[in-house]
Amino acid sequence: MTAHEIDYKIIGSEMQCIEIELDPQESVVAEAGSLMMMDQGIKMETIFGDGRGQQQGFLGKLLTAGKRVLTGESLFMTAYTNIGSGKQRATFAAPYPGAIIPIDLRVFNGKVICQKDSFLCAAKGVAIGIEFQKRLGTGLFGGEGFIMQKLEGDGLAFVHACGTVIERDLNPGEVLRVDTGCIVAFSQNVNYDIQFVGGIKNTLFGGEGVFFAQLTGPGKVWIQSLPFSRLAGRVLAGAQGGKEDGSILGGLGGLLGGDKR
Repeated sequence: MTAHEIDYKIIGSEMQCIEIELDPQESVVAEAGSLMMMDQGIKMETIFGDGRGQQQGFLGKLLTAGKRVLTGESLFMTAYTNIGSGKQRATFAAPYPGAIIPIDLRVFNGKVICQKDSFLCAAKGVAIGIEFQKRLGTGLFGGEGFIMQKLEGDGLAFVHACGTVIERDLNPGEVLRVDTGCIVAFSQNVNYDIQFVGGIKNTLFGGEGVFFAQLTGPGKVWIQSLPFSRLAGRVLAGAQGGKEDGSILGGLGGLLGGDKR
């Protein structure tokens, strides 16, 4: 293995965090701002690049950092290294309610593709890069745009999702249709495309959008029950008074529900 062999423990259910246990000289890399706490024997170092620590020269680091910006991440990552003589722990937390997903890249031939801004942390040696969607339709209407994240290497990586996460193993030729915002990650053998919902009534009044994501096996997919965009939309609607405040039924519902505004 080129990546460090780290141990971990996921803590909690709805608001999860992950505790990484490091042996002496082992390191974990994480997104800036994700640290929750760490033991005294851990050294923190800001790095410029994709997490592998093997880039040659400044231009190589600049290129990989620029790719990370395209996926919504920052230019810099942080490496946490155990410089003590015994085991040390660092704990990281996801930025919104949901689940943390551990992915052993060795099981998936060294590569997994995931949604933008989903990476949380990984063993040092795992590369965090970008994956371009080659089909025009998938890039325009797939919900994630032309660019997604890719995790490459032979170590453990951790991504976070919103809501409950469901894992599906697709057989060769098996098709799964998914809301475009509900995809968290999929293995590199899965074919990702989009499909028009079809039907005027479905398109105009179905409330599910115009396109589905179509995932075709073989491979593994991770699906989230609550896309962050949907959660943010509901929070914003609630902060603005909701959809029914201007109607008679909305006012009656507020009285019956004990709303004292």
